[in-house]
Amino acid sequence: MNERVAVNDFILRQKEGSGKSFTNKLSFQEIADHAEKQMALGVFKEGYRKGVRIIDVDSSLTHEFMCPFVRIDAKTKLLAKYVQRREDEKYYIQIRAKSGELLRAGKVELILYHHDVLSENDEHTTDLEWELISFHAVPEGVDYMPMGPVTMMRNQLELPGGTKANYSSEDWAKSVEFWQHYAALEPSQ
Repeated sequence: MNERVAVNDFILRQKEGSGKSFTNKLSFQEIADHAEKQMALGVFKEGYRKGVRIIDVDSSLTHEFMCPFVRIDAKTKLLAKYVQRREDEKYYIQIRAKSGELLRAGKVELILYHHDVLSENDEHTTDLEWELISFHAVPEGVDYMPMGPVTMMRNQLELPGGTKANYSSEDWAKSVEFWQHYAALEPSQ
């Protein structure tokens, strides 16, 4: 029996100009349908906790996704903003690059949460077993893109918008190290 995948409302923020991975070629429903097919083929790995899956997008579709990141170097101008993702969440410091060349996507990962995990914080959008909550266009040449440290903090401290998790000191170090070299490009107004 195929496991069904629905579109969670949280992913709707991933559009052009958001500073997040996006696509103008595929609908969110088409991405969820692709996740279903990949999961049926066993093309997934378990995420940071039980009930979270990471689905690899078929390489034939990678070019349909836009990677929002630039590689930080000595010339990169950075911008720090005090922002809030959603009304019920705490503010955090967001770092974006003001300049730089967008990197090509080398692969795309779809992030699915099981209904039980989303129900813990009443964040499910449907009653289906799995919901697509995010996708990440990973820069070419990067094998592993760790979760951002702000997201990890929100999860581990069980803050609003976080999903209960516990990370190792190595997970934390890899996240901080990676995000010292990459930043999302600030969308132009």
